Amino acid sequence: ILQRVYANRGVTDPEELHMSLKNLHPPSTLVQLEAAVTLLLEAINQHRRIVIVGDYDADGATSCALAMRALRHFDADVSYIVPNRFEFGYGLTPEIVDLCVQRSAWLIITVDNGISSIEGAQRARACGIKLLVTDHHLPGQQLPDADAIVNPNQGGDEFPSKHLAGVGVIFYLLIALRSEMRATGWFEKHVIKEPNIAQWLDIVAVGTVADLVKLDRNNRLLVEHGLRRIRSGKGNVGIQALLKIAGVEQRRTLASDLGYQVGPRINAAGRLDDISTGIECLLTDDIYQAEQLAETLHDLNVSRREIEDQMKDQAMKSLARLEIKKVDEHDIGICIFEADWHQGVIGILAARIKEKYFRPTIAFALSHEGQLKGSARSIPNVHIRDVLECVASRYPGLISKFGGHAMAAGLTINLDDYEDFQQAFNQVLSEWVSAEDLSAVMMSDGELQANDLSIDIARTLRAGGPWGQGFPTPVFDGQFKLTSYRVVGHKHMKITLQMLNSDLVLDGILFNYENYDWQSRADVVHVAYELDVNYFRGIESLQLMIRHIEVISLH
Repeated sequence: ILQRVYANRGVTDPEELHMSLKNLHPPSTLVQLEAAVTLLLEAINQHRRIVIVGDYDADGATSCALAMRALRHFDADVSYIVPNRFEFGYGLTPEIVDLCVQRSAWLIITVDNGISSIEGAQRARACGIKLLVTDHHLPGQQLPDADAIVNPNQGGDEFPSKHLAGVGVIFYLLIALRSEMRATGWFEKHVIKEPNIAQWLDIVAVGTVADLVKLDRNNRLLVEHGLRRIRSGKGNVGIQALLKIAGVEQRRTLASDLGYQVGPRINAAGRLDDISTGIECLLTDDIYQAEQLAETLHDLNVSRREIEDQMKDQAMKSLARLEIKKVDEHDIGICIFEADWHQGVIGILAARIKEKYFRPTIAFALSHEGQLKGSARSIPNVHIRDVLECVASRYPGLISKFGGHAMAAGLTINLDDYEDFQQAFNQVLSEWVSAEDLSAVMMSDGELQANDLSIDIARTLRAGGPWGQGFPTPVFDGQFKLTSYRVVGHKHMKITLQMLNSDLVLDGILFNYENYDWQSRADVVHVAYELDVNYFRGIESLQLMIRHIEVISLH
């Protein structure tokens, strides 16, 4: 079964499953890496002031925390600034550079941002501040005027994996920096213990999973070793505190726990308040302080969910009025906006709407400056950043700025241009997107036989990861008789299924299901499910995590 699952994910060589850190791609092919290391060494050796400029999401927070921890170990004069999304917007803006000037910065290091900060780089140059950009976002036609740029996605870069998260990029830079220090005898000269960079891989794992980058082999290695540190109890106390408040047992932590429990709580700080709360949680070595910060982040995440639910209700009502039910050239993409929406939650809202209607979606909120800030989420085969670039090129001035990835992007437009943007967005999409692209497909690893539906197979699959974006958790499908059901938590459904032509009875749970008018009449159902190990009060049991269910026959 595991062999079938791996084959479905393109694994053709058993070597790809060897989880040794020796199999990581070496940093040497990252373009401008040598120049970046030289800059860092000059700043450290001459005790020049370094200011890290981060981003206000989990990848940005982990990138910043990792850089701070390592540079402090190297006795660098280092501090950080993370732009408040409601004051400064995204990235290295001229205003952020001015704050760095106030701190007497000699070197600015951007983490998880900077590749599109053209004006900010110009301001840094004018102020005589050195600039090192570390980023993983796709570059535009113009690169910032920086002293060095480390980004595997910039032109001419031959690094084999283009899917590093921002925290992965800074991790590789730190590996290269330590190698140079080791080669030149720096640690002996300064009487500083050489660090094991792998000790911070739990931080790298959180940022990598939370940012939804593809878990190619290189990223799976980073995540797997980060998970091992967490499970061993040797990891970051802030991550331990976040897992504890989320109710996740540390020794059983999976990549999905980082994505669904740790990442959202760190993100909540950046969405509603100040991401520095999340960064400080990752920087402290005091377990009591970590638990206090984790509790604050947990409370912010609860508030975020409440705001999100309210916005989702508003959005669904708006979409119902628009009667989006068919695919045509006028409604391939969804743009939605309400004046009172919270700017920090529109990304999650766009993702929810995209999941429901399976089409590219942009949710907008009104900024303090009176402009519209948009957060875009896309579907497979529709590269949303390239779509926005086409709109910006074809309709000059319509988009003030934009940036992002294939599946997610951000943009700014003028309020008066909202309707014009909707039309332009859909016009470009009509040329790029086919009806087949808008047909949601769930991929299955096939059917399982009754003797395969066991706790041992579930444990084997659980240990076969890490699973995640681009390397999805195994999903199987089959037909079952629905024998009982009950609604729990107002929106989840626990069901009991009997395998056809077998006496085997299984428990399953379906999360966030909105329609409960069919199950009382359903007899046979076709189910797509994950084979999961439910752990409750020290006892393991087999459970089907239902991903999709449809009725085959009625009573």
